[in-house]
Amino acid sequence: MRILLIHSDYIRFEAKKKAIKDAEKIEKSCGELENVLVVFIAVEKIDEKNPGSVVKQLIEDIKETVKKVDAKSIALYPYAHLSSSLGSPSSARKILDLTYEGLKDEFKTIKAPFGWYKSFELRCKGHPLSELSRTILPEGEEKEKVSEALKAEKKLKSYWYILDLDGRLIPVKKFNFEGHENLKKFVDYEISKVRAVKEEPPHVKLMRAHELVDYEPGSDPGNLRWYPKGYLIKNLLEEHVSNMVFESGGMQVETPIMYSYDHPQLSKYLDRFPARQYTLEAGGKEYFLRFAACFGQYLMKQDMTISYKNLPLKLYELSHYSFRYEQSGELVGLRRLRAFTMPDMHTLVTDMDQAKKEFLNQYKLSLTWMEDLELDYEVGIRFVRKFYEENMEFAHELVKLVKKPVLMEIWDEMPFYFVMKFEFNFIDTQDKASALSTVQIDIENTERFDITYVDENGKERYPLLLHASISGSIDRNVYALLEHAYIEQQKGKKPMLPLWLSPTQVRLLPISDEFIPLANEISDKLERERIRADIDDRNESIGKKIRDAERGWVPRIIVIGEREKTGNKINVRIRESDTKEMSLPALIKEIREKTENFPFKPLPLPKMLSRRPRFV
Repeated sequence: MRILLIHSDYIRFEAKKKAIKDAEKIEKSCGELENVLVVFIAVEKIDEKNPGSVVKQLIEDIKETVKKVDAKSIALYPYAHLSSSLGSPSSARKILDLTYEGLKDEFKTIKAPFGWYKSFELRCKGHPLSELSRTILPEGEEKEKVSEALKAEKKLKSYWYILDLDGRLIPVKKFNFEGHENLKKFVDYEISKVRAVKEEPPHVKLMRAHELVDYEPGSDPGNLRWYPKGYLIKNLLEEHVSNMVFESGGMQVETPIMYSYDHPQLSKYLDRFPARQYTLEAGGKEYFLRFAACFGQYLMKQDMTISYKNLPLKLYELSHYSFRYEQSGELVGLRRLRAFTMPDMHTLVTDMDQAKKEFLNQYKLSLTWMEDLELDYEVGIRFVRKFYEENMEFAHELVKLVKKPVLMEIWDEMPFYFVMKFEFNFIDTQDKASALSTVQIDIENTERFDITYVDENGKERYPLLLHASISGSIDRNVYALLEHAYIEQQKGKKPMLPLWLSPTQVRLLPISDEFIPLANEISDKLERERIRADIDDRNESIGKKIRDAERGWVPRIIVIGEREKTGNKINVRIRESDTKEMSLPALIKEIREKTENFPFKPLPLPKMLSRRPRFV
């Protein structure tokens, strides 16, 4: 069963025309309620296996939500559009009727007629819990392996605060968000826990229009195809984060993507991590696809001989690929995928003092990453309460580094395997937050996997473990870059990617075929200086060539004509500013200064635009 719960000021509906032959007989065609929890319901085939179970769960869910949002009434509204796997009309009517009977004596409840085309009007209240979605399965039925941690996460009691620059822990309801509008959006998103999207976000159109990434109809949803320009951007991001990790002492390894459910330590870890798994069977055994590089690195460390002199010890993997069986309503574009690339580092440390030192170093690395991508972000820090009370100054130090208030989530008990973590979150055009960089302090898994080191007295001890992804998912970073560009465009600025990530950094526009040799000569000089330059040699007007380059977000555009052939100066259209007259050496110096600390790869497509195929 799929349900959508909306807390509304009111709902009004009217039955217009029968939609099916066995439509429900009605005495009244209209209905209206105020301060109402509207429950849109799609009954699915799987519900027919145990209708009593889904009715019981639905009633409990509705009652719990009514209490949370303080609604005064309930409207049950059959809504087939929530699912593509609908149950039979008779089953759906039975489940709806039983749900109504289970609520009507305790709450003012109405049920919209089943099997009718209806007009309806409602006004959502707009608070963090006003829009919620759920999937309900009959008892004993699961579409994928669900960890105990994921089940526990639904029941988890969180306390939400803002930690400000003065070190004050302020309940979110009492914090003044004036001047911190993005932080408010982040808070609302985290508290509501609504991850499903209602409409296609702007980056999906952009990723296709720029021929970067696309859906793959031949695969499972959430597994995408990358075109040459998108693959270039992805590769540059991968190389940059890998270089950052190497420079901080990380040692790169590679581990399998598939593991056995029969492995006792791995199966226990699965139950401590809130993620859904892909599963498969082979040779009579059941396997799962990894959701991170943890598994292989745990087993590798288990077999290593480690001394206190080796700590901190960092293993790093650029995992192509990691897999999570995300729910279908959450899958859209690059924001949330089922197959993704995750740079994953695990650091062994001797004790909590060393853990906090490494945590701080990796926090600073993540700050550098966000600056290199030129992205705005909000910070979320999550603590077990006892650990926070013992480390308040440490938490305050993290806030001072980002120079702005952060969202704090505190738990009374440890729901997972870590005592604290942080994430840098990007807020998109739909006010949804997506975690990019993240680090966790893990106090469980070295003992679970029997990972030990020998201390200075020759005794075996269990180290602590830090999980870090300095960038987060590479795919999600591309989403953030595209959404950020769209946000900038809405502010009246020209959308663009950072110069080091632009597939074409300089485009040369010869005004006629006569000047193509000169354009070639200039592009060769730029390529020797590790600058990606292409040539628009098509039989088009200069005006159209300029417009196409602008639409392609090309950061530097040069028209090549008689003036460029005879003079030492060229006019360069600089995307983030204006046209500027400069020499070719000056242009090279300007680009190199802005890109010298970043990796470089050559053009991903033929230099001549006339030779390029269309991918979309």
